[in-house]
Amino acid sequence: MAEWIGIGRRARRCYGFDEIALVPGAQTVNPNEVDTSFEIDGKKFKVPILAAAMDGVVDVKFAVEMSKLGGIAVINLDGVQTRYENPGDVLDEISKASPQKATELIQSVYTTPIKEKLVSKRIAEIKKQKGKAVASCIPSHAERFSKLAIEAGVDIFVIQSTVTTTKHVAKEYKVLDLFKFCKSIKVPVVLGNCVTYEVTAELMQTGAAGLLIGVGPGAACTTRGVLGIGVPQVTATVDAAAARDFHHKRTGRYVTIITDGGMNRGGDICKAFASGADAVMIGSSFARAIEAPGRGYHWGMATSHVNLPRGTRIQVGTTGTLKYILFGPAKVDDGSQNLIGALKTSMGSLGASNIKEMHDVEIIIAPSIQTEGKIFQVGQRVGMGK
Repeated sequence: MAEWIGIGRRARRCYGFDEIALVPGAQTVNPNEVDTSFEIDGKKFKVPILAAAMDGVVDVKFAVEMSKLGGIAVINLDGVQTRYENPGDVLDEISKASPQKATELIQSVYTTPIKEKLVSKRIAEIKKQKGKAVASCIPSHAERFSKLAIEAGVDIFVIQSTVTTTKHVAKEYKVLDLFKFCKSIKVPVVLGNCVTYEVTAELMQTGAAGLLIGVGPGAACTTRGVLGIGVPQVTATVDAAAARDFHHKRTGRYVTIITDGGMNRGGDICKAFASGADAVMIGSSFARAIEAPGRGYHWGMATSHVNLPRGTRIQVGTTGTLKYILFGPAKVDDGSQNLIGALKTSMGSLGASNIKEMHDVEIIIAPSIQTEGKIFQVGQRVGMGK
């Protein structure tokens, strides 16, 4: 698999969504009869697409609406929702900032301390409106925030950092023991992010119910440019899925694999499932929803870092309701709306009746898949040529 890149050094070839294609199978299925549901620790959800824990994507209102539609929206307990009693004012300010000042403003906004009472309040607000409360924080806040979140009725707790391992080394601060944490907490835990077989396998041994796969592929993330790290999402997902399958075979316990980032249209999502994902997490596509709190803007989770920001604010626009984005009817030609319709149609064409059958469809390396025969779209900047 590896190729020589210089004297004594080899590197393996890895693949992203634009480099592969899915091959139709020997049978087809009525798209209206396929099952797109997935589970986390026995909790079943109709929509296998999670809204990312980003301040331009998820607030209380968005989380409740996503729940009504059968999906999950993760609220960021380290963000503006828990720093400000009225986060809407801050979000307005961020949306009005010039591109040159946006990062500096976001850094300033996030220096306001987190108010623990707001951690409980936001989750309680979601539960009061009969929504599924799923909350995320960084490892250093996990022990403290998880207690508050559980008391408020959180359904799933997410611990998320740029790169997560079971062997974090630090003398400056206390390291979170993921094994101890996952065994002690009373709700399902999702951990992220990781991209390799070995780390995925080790994180599954903690007792986590799910894992987030992906480092740096997000539309508003600059980690790959700033730090030079990451693995293209197709390869990362395939490797993680292989670890999941081995873990399941060895222990009988199935851990949900969630491909996180790098998908902005229906085709990318379909390829993630074919690569082995049980669900996907996206941000920029949902940031376009009328219900999204970002006012048509979206920024990375690490944009606010006071010393080394690894994200930027991007303008994605507002294209329609969350329902349109998930279920259509699509009003745009670029595949960013009716994501569930696209998934169902792809599954039907591939002969897959459910998500697990998607894991077995044929994948080919196809670097021309995005450009073959698309000269007019490219020239006119419509459809796949945007």
